[in-house]
Formats: sequence, structure tokens, C-alpha cells
Amino acid sequence: MNSTQFAQMRQNMVDSQLRTNGVIDPWIIAAMGATAREKFLPDEKAAIAYMDRSVPLTGNRMLNPPLANGQMLQAADITPTDSILLVGTGPGYLAALLNGQGSELVAVEDDAQLAAQARTNVPGITLVEGPMQAGAPDHGPYSLILIDGAVEQLPAALLDQLADGGRIVTGLIEGAVTRLATGVKLGGHVALRNLADLEVAALPGFERAKEFVF
Repeated sequence: MNSTQFAQMRQNMVDSQLRTNGVIDPWIIAAMGATAREKFLPDEKAAIAYMDRSVPLTGNRMLNPPLANGQMLQAADITPTDSILLVGTGPGYLAALLNGQGSELVAVEDDAQLAAQARTNVPGITLVEGPMQAGAPDHGPYSLILIDGAVEQLPAALLDQLADGGRIVTGLIEGAVTRLATGVKLGGHVALRNLADLEVAALPGFERAKEFVF
């Protein structure tokens, strides 16, 4: 496929997936309409870059659907003074959309191959390569944490890096359903509020500990 065909697919994504589902913030529409999503995927998967489903990457990682990306960004309600932590940057697609938003962007990734791709795809990014559950405490605290995936639980280490009054946006796994959820840290605690049922790929390492039943 050529660049003109990909550009048309991007426009179709904006018109049929984003706008029709309430993603209308001008900066999000502009960023997602201009960012070549296919460049963040292996060559053999470029043709399906704009379908409304998660796309497999390496191992058990996925690139989330465009609608999940757009709705996460809209729910984040980013301000120019936000210090942002992006957890699970993968090959850097969401980091590319966030680049230039807020006052600071720090990304965390534990897959060495994906981290290398993110550095290439988003030059100059501040990327911490290590356990995603640990975040990047040396750069915090953050006024906004975005988790690019669905989790069963939020590690205390991440919540500790969220400033009081700060926001968190994440996918949330509840049984067989994934949802988009947001929360605000008040008095040291975060209560998540579900916004919508939404396809968000599970992010490895955030599983809830199994409970033993006697």
C-alpha cells in the first residue's frame, strides 16, 4: 500500500471510529489524523493498522484500537502544565500522540524490543526501560498517569507517583469485560470510575494475585 492509501485509511478512521464515538477534541483529531499508525507496526501488519481492533505486536503485547487511544486521550483532559507518565509505551504510538502535550512526558516499557522501537519512532522521548508496574519514580511525581492497556489492579508503586489531585486514565479488566476508567488521587487514595465498556488489550504484569479457596 502507498502513502495516499494509508492517508485515506487514517481519514476514514477519524470519521468512522473517532468522531462517531464522541472523540472530538481538536488536538486529538489532528494528532491521530496526522500520525502514521502503520509505522508503529511490523511491515506485515501495516495493512490492518486502522481496523477497529487491537493489533498483535511482539510476544503477548498488542497495539490498542484507535478508539481506545482516542478516548483515553480525551478522558485525560491534558493541560499545558501536566507532568505525564505513560505506562506501557510499546512501539511509541500513544507517546507520539502525547509528544508536545503537557510540560513533561515520561514513558515506561519493559520489553527491550518495543522500547527500542519507541526510541526510534519518537526521537528524544524520555523512556525508562524497566518493570512497568514500578513506573518511573525518579521523574515524578506526576499530575497525570496514562496506562496504555487494561489492568486487573493498580500497583501501589504507581499510585505513589501520582501527585495529590492528579488523574489516572487506564483500561480496567472486570471479569470478561474491559472498560475505560479514570480516577483522581485525593488524600492519598484513588477511586476509579468506569466511563465506558471498551476494547482495551490486557497489559501483562498487572494481574490480580490469585486467591486460594479452601
